Amino acid sequence: MPPPPLLEIAGLHAEIAGSRVLQGVGFTVPAAGVTALLGRNGVGKTTTVRAVLGLLPDGGRVTAGTVTLAGEDITGEPTHVTVRRGVGYAPEDRGVFAQLTVAENLKLAERPGSAHHYDLVHDLFPELRARRAQRAGSLSGGQQQMVAIARTLLNDNRLVIVDEPTKGLAPRVVTEVAEVLQRASHRVPLLLVEQNLALVRRLARDAVVLDAGRTVHTGPAAELLADRELTTALLGVGARPGHATTPSGGAA
Repeated sequence: MPPPPLLEIAGLHAEIAGSRVLQGVGFTVPAAGVTALLGRNGVGKTTTVRAVLGLLPDGGRVTAGTVTLAGEDITGEPTHVTVRRGVGYAPEDRGVFAQLTVAENLKLAERPGSAHHYDLVHDLFPELRARRAQRAGSLSGGQQQMVAIARTLLNDNRLVIVDEPTKGLAPRVVTEVAEVLQRASHRVPLLLVEQNLALVRRLARDAVVLDAGRTVHTGPAAELLADRELTTALLGVGARPGHATTPSGGAA
């Protein structure tokens, strides 16, 4: 019998500024590996992860459905409570404190009652050790992304949510981020919002596709990306083994 999922989202509806953005999202995240959350622009991917974390903007709220973490209902609970349960988040905009140093950004991420894995972070990101006294706002986009991911790995998290980690990065940096995420996924399960299908193919075991605020597909990532017709229908792009195409624009 397979183990129960770590995260389970069922019938999730949410509205932002009076608009219904999520209209029945449902999927599970296993307690190991990488689950990719996919879909065209504006279909509700970022809104979904923000709903899980209690971070909906503009007075947004969950109007129906449930979010369960390790068997406990966390629907609509305050963000800081969910974080203390062991959920890390690297947002799409990276969210670094520009005027603080790299070391100070990491220090702020320390969670009381958790071990702080500086050895792991510096092993994965040796550049951050060298730049620990540098202001985060002066870092390149790739370096800021490393800070954002490093903060999620500093504590003992049960789940890490990473939103568009390679957006706007140079190919060389994308490769570096992919290597870090792959190593991190051996320690903690990841829910990955990503447009780069080559990265999804490399990292993800499972895939969830959203469209118009609803879940339209769940299953093994490799099977989805190997089916060109299905990938085209769901994501608007073609994907053949060894030849992935990245959808244009960002996620929502």
